[in-house]
Amino acid sequence: MVLQSLKTFGCVGLTLAGLIGPAALAQTASPSATPILSGDDRFHPVLAGSGMVSSQEAIASGVGRDTLVAGGNAVDAAVATGFALAVTLPRAGNLGGGGFMMVHMAESGETLALDYRETAPSGAFRDMFLDEEGNADSKKSRFSGLAVGVPGTVAGLAAAHERFGSGTFSFAQLVAPAIALARNGFVVSDDLSQSLKRVFPRLSKDPDAKATFYRADGRFYEPGDLLRQPELAASLELIAETGPAGFYTGEVAEAIAARVQETGGSMTAEDLEAYRTVWREPVTGTYRGYEIASMPPPSSGGVHIVEILNMLEPHAVSESGAGSAATLHAMAEAMKRAYADRSKYLGDPDFVDVPVKGLTSKAYAQERMADFDPARAALASEVGPGVPQPYESNETTHFSVVDATGNAVSNTYTLNFSYGVGMMAAGTGILLNNELDDFSAKPGVPNAYGLIGGEANAVEPRKRPLSSMSPTLVFRDGKFVLATGSPGGSRIITTVLQIILNVVDHGMNIAEASAAPRMHHQWLPDELRVEEGFSPDTLRLLAEKGHAIAPKPAMGSTQSIMAVEGGLAGAADPRRQGALAIGY
Repeated sequence: MVLQSLKTFGCVGLTLAGLIGPAALAQTASPSATPILSGDDRFHPVLAGSGMVSSQEAIASGVGRDTLVAGGNAVDAAVATGFALAVTLPRAGNLGGGGFMMVHMAESGETLALDYRETAPSGAFRDMFLDEEGNADSKKSRFSGLAVGVPGTVAGLAAAHERFGSGTFSFAQLVAPAIALARNGFVVSDDLSQSLKRVFPRLSKDPDAKATFYRADGRFYEPGDLLRQPELAASLELIAETGPAGFYTGEVAEAIAARVQETGGSMTAEDLEAYRTVWREPVTGTYRGYEIASMPPPSSGGVHIVEILNMLEPHAVSESGAGSAATLHAMAEAMKRAYADRSKYLGDPDFVDVPVKGLTSKAYAQERMADFDPARAALASEVGPGVPQPYESNETTHFSVVDATGNAVSNTYTLNFSYGVGMMAAGTGILLNNELDDFSAKPGVPNAYGLIGGEANAVEPRKRPLSSMSPTLVFRDGKFVLATGSPGGSRIITTVLQIILNVVDHGMNIAEASAAPRMHHQWLPDELRVEEGFSPDTLRLLAEKGHAIAPKPAMGSTQSIMAVEGGLAGAADPRRQGALAIGY
């Protein structure tokens, strides 16, 4: 088998050198010894001359990078990385969830968006998350079978390979590393060990999940232990042998449907068999001479990244500077207006008309910021949804891949909450999502991330819930510049936005852009969320303008790759343990 070497990722007790081979490790190490971008920089990216993968988990990054070295293109590597993350990053990497992928093919210049978001089952209905008094019941929408959407990940990865794979590797060969990792086991990291300990009260309630992620004698898996997932390996083998049919029909599909129904949901095996991915045209825009391509609805990410950039373009944020009160104030006011629009207009475009061109027009952005006051923060009550022109058309993980020819993939996928709904389909090793909480259980009532939804995002059968996932590609004169994306629930949009601003406006290298402190405003709740790292003087000035400052934990886990002179520069977000950008 061509990818036989990739199977070594599943071997017991290997170091990184043992996983990818001494020669490959030497290839990876050599670009890092090249001159750094600037002696003035405090943070430095990983450099590579040919290809690069950046993901939230080191073993999965290595699988993707090894695929590139073996002759695969960026899409091949993305597929292999996506399946590997389902094994090594179980809280977010998945087979039982869904997501979005941006793909750029350098030779043709084609850039497309792949929608493999989960769908509501055919038995879903508008008020299914309400209690007897007509109030939104979060237990139904987050912790029951009703919360589980029909998964899209397996279909999505297969669709990407079928359309844009290099032809060097079969789909089965790209699933093989994940099978080996699940069957033979991999060494538990400190990050995974701590994650499983934190989620024990919820995950241990499900017998299959408990048997998979906790020892029979009651002990936790500690760093350095070996974690094997034989049931997941068997499911992956079915997928490798028969393609998506191994997931969407037969014993795996029946097990998923049975588990959902046992816990109050309506999903059937027929719902799984009927699942389809959708190729869509990206949302596009321009910002200071750069071209932005991001995910269209049912993601709100691309629309609002472009909308916020349009609102900021007339403001000289590069002159006021990164982290200044003036810059952050302008950003916060633009964010408020975009999130207010999100609450009214965004939904699944196959069910509702979304005014994408209206929301992303520069004229509309100018209208939205017409009442911007540099000295005063507008109250949320003063900022409602705008009136765009007529219609034309938290625990997540992101990875980016760029190959030697300039093909690029930006992919974000998720189970929604950490470990999803906290349930596993019996005998499959597959964790299930709780993505249907992203619907508006009741218009005007916030979801788990505090986001307000409207009629456009009400529950309907076969409909895809609105998402904030924002895999994004940036170009200059049609040539690749940047691939980025992040987890973070409602904060994904603003996290990705700040990577772009840090690179374009503030001249940061991609490592600096990733490490810089982040802020977030989503209209409601009416607060300016900030990470540590901002100057107390800056926060005081923002408070004096009327912002309600809310210091909270770190936001996002961006995985970014940027074109630089002579090759690529990558950065895995320092906010998460175990992430790795690796190239050759």
